[in-house]
Amino acid sequence: MRYWIGRGLKIALFVALIVVAVSFAVMALWNWLLPPLFGWREIGFWQALGLLVLSRLLVGGWRGRPGFGMYWRHRMAARWEQMTPEEREKFRQGMRGRCGHFGPPSTDAKA
Repeated sequence: MRYWIGRGLKIALFVALIVVAVSFAVMALWNWLLPPLFGWREIGFWQALGLLVLSRLLVGGWRGRPGFGMYWRHRMAARWEQMTPEEREKFRQGMRGRCGHFGPPSTDAKA
């Protein structure tokens, strides 16, 4: 469990650093190009971050590459179909060791 927390924190820190770096790049490019060319005002870090969020909302949305999850899902399904029952159980045990055990979905209706 601690491994996943540490890994999650590292990923969150990495993403935050990327967002900060890209925001500074947007700010620098804006302040370098637009005020001399069009006479617009310079912007700060938070305005650059806001521009990134706005452009992401208007143009890209928040999803990753379309179809990437489907490719992975089809590939995994093909592998699963080729496994013997013993290999499937071994795979399940390995995933429980990595991700924890959640158990099969319950079919009992809760009232």
